[in-house]
Formats: sequence, structure tokens, C-alpha cells
Amino acid sequence: MAGRQDTPPKRASARGLRGAKSHHAGQAAEELVARFYERQGYQIAARRWRGGGAEIDLILRLGAMVVFVEVKHSATRDQAMARINAAQMQRMMASAAQFLAGEPAGQLTESRLDVAVVNGTGRVEVLENAYGQG
Repeated sequence: MAGRQDTPPKRASARGLRGAKSHHAGQAAEELVARFYERQGYQIAARRWRGGGAEIDLILRLGAMVVFVEVKHSATRDQAMARINAAQMQRMMASAAQFLAGEPAGQLTESRLDVAVVNGTGRVEVLENAYGQG
């Protein structure tokens, strides 16, 4: 076509690439953690469930118990742990309470909130009942 100019494809910004890399790393970490729990007999009830102002990465069942899991990934365990803060814990507990409201036993459902940390080598470490609730 006459007068048509081809424009070069847009390049992704460095920030956009970091964000995409982080998103995919987070999804990979969640998958590692899901498999870790499944090997121990847990069943996945939900992934990335949103309620009460926070997203819960994984919700699992083991018999009648419901386990809420926050997945953190970073190059090291300590870096991943440093990314957990009190406000985030409060939001996760509110979301967990909202989920439990839909359970037959409601808030009386046996439950716990775990934190699963995945380091740069893919090693999974689970801190059961990390928030001291349940």
C-alpha cells in the first residue's frame, strides 16, 4: 500500500519484563508447593481464591481440615520470609474467615494458615500454622 509506514514492534520495558518474570516465577512456586502438599495427601480446593481483601494462593483440604497457604518465593528463604508483613497476615485471615463462612461447620471448621517458602533453587519449606491461628 502506498503511504503506509511499518512501525517497529514495541519493546517491553525493563520494569514490564521484571514484572512478567516475577509473575511466572510466582506461578511456578505455587505449582511446586501444590505438588508438595499433594504428595502428602492434601487435595487442592482452590487456587488464587480472592475474598476479604486478599488473595489466598492455595486452599487445600485434608479430610475435614482446610489449609490456607501463602506462597512466597525469592532467591533465599530469608528474603522470602521478609516479604511477609502484619497487614498482609490480617488480610489473609479475613479472607480465610470469609471462605470458612461457606463451609458446613463455618468458623468451627478445623483450619490453619501456612506459609510456604520457595527459594531460588526450588526448595519448598512449609511453616505450618505460621500465623498461630487455627
